[in-house]
Amino acid sequence: MLVKTFGSAVYGVNAITITVEVNVSSGQKFFMVGLPDSAVKESEQRIESALKTSGYFFPRTKVIVNLAPADIRKTGTAFDLPIAIGILGATEQIKNPERLGDYVIMGELSLDGSILPIKGALPIAIQARKENFKGLIVPRQNAREAGMVNQLNVYGVEHIRELIEFLNDETALKPTEVNTREEFYNAQYNFEFDFSDVKGQSNIKRALEIAAAGSHNAILIGPPGAGKTMLAKRLPTILPPLSLQEALETTKIHSVAGKLPENATLISKRPFRSPHHTISDVALVGGGTNPQPGEISLAHNGVLFLDELPEFKRTVLEVMRQPMEERRVTISRAKIAIDFPASFMLIASMNPCPCGFYNHPEKECTCPPGAVQKYLNKISGPLLDRIDLHVEVTPVPFSELSKNETGEHSENIRERVIKARERQALRYQGVEGVYANAQMSSKQLKEICVISQAGQTLLKAAMDKLNLSARAYDRILKVSRTIADLADSDDIKVEHLAEAIQYRSLDREGWAG
Repeated sequence: MLVKTFGSAVYGVNAITITVEVNVSSGQKFFMVGLPDSAVKESEQRIESALKTSGYFFPRTKVIVNLAPADIRKTGTAFDLPIAIGILGATEQIKNPERLGDYVIMGELSLDGSILPIKGALPIAIQARKENFKGLIVPRQNAREAGMVNQLNVYGVEHIRELIEFLNDETALKPTEVNTREEFYNAQYNFEFDFSDVKGQSNIKRALEIAAAGSHNAILIGPPGAGKTMLAKRLPTILPPLSLQEALETTKIHSVAGKLPENATLISKRPFRSPHHTISDVALVGGGTNPQPGEISLAHNGVLFLDELPEFKRTVLEVMRQPMEERRVTISRAKIAIDFPASFMLIASMNPCPCGFYNHPEKECTCPPGAVQKYLNKISGPLLDRIDLHVEVTPVPFSELSKNETGEHSENIRERVIKARERQALRYQGVEGVYANAQMSSKQLKEICVISQAGQTLLKAAMDKLNLSARAYDRILKVSRTIADLADSDDIKVEHLAEAIQYRSLDREGWAG
């Protein structure tokens, strides 16, 4: 008897419906076709044990399982459940095999018949709704994640016996109900950190406010213990809240990577990813035999923080250059090319030299001549070219640390950032792929960042006196436009340019001389 069930395979951040065809006929041996990988092939043993333990039988006749479309590689253990249900249908242990066509079924089977969680439940649910399936059956741990998709009945099951009894009309399963919007909006502002925790460093807070307002990349340069990591961790608290669309995109990526916790719903806060400097280039940008999203995609719509930037391997930093420009990364294989979104803000931190005390107000640098420049040269020019703000962080004096005053709360800074972003949203209305000042093209720069004669004179004097490189010119204009937006000004004034100029430390020739 031939029976069809439906599963789903995740490629990139989207899913493709897979038809699982099971034919039981006279003969012997178990065959699985349709480009299954080792994990899918091994499902035979798991299914046999799960069925026998649950009181059902596994056929000793010829069983052929085909995973269609047969030219797409199937990976992972999530096909255990649809294959097992297909075998039960083909051996008439399920009384109504025609019901199987109404549902997409996914789950990994344990030897005792319990169902283990899977990756990518959210994109699978989106695809199931798109193809008008009546419902989706997933492990209980993934039910809330898949239940975010409305107009689709999502059933969470813990044991294969529950599912068989449901398909045999012996018991009913209750669809998972998730009030996505209410939960999403309630959790948006629950932050562990706040800018008010940081003593002093008002100039650094100001620089990060500008970075957040214009979606600019920034690098913090300073000695150990000055507060670089502490400040960077608080950046997501002043970014504008995620929109529902952004939250859905971000959650899909984390779902595919298997990074969502059990019983999770929409990611409500902007992600903050801080990989260790020993990370490989594949782990950072994504890829592998079965392409998975990397850290830059997990930071999509949020912040990627690279602590101790010069300690990262040069090859790792160089592979980031193209995704930073295009805001997506394409992983190409012989038969398939997968796009992962990667629109993130890069915040990096570094010591100014190997010992960490170059330019320190009190401690003396112990590095030999040339060591500072050699250390800075670990970061390539093209990567620095994509960083708009270079911020020097100085240690906080004891007088500031011992004060009982609390600084400005993240909430107040966030309100100013949101207003600046609203100005930019109006400015770039109708321009595809541009929503903040950091993303404007050279052509837009000429049209939008018009400066007065006094501004031109100041900029020329600054470039001559500070020996700023040519790459600094565009960056200064973009940052000054953001500062003007924060000040609610239509024009870029001289004071906006002056403030932007001071954020180009590493562009000064001889900075490490």
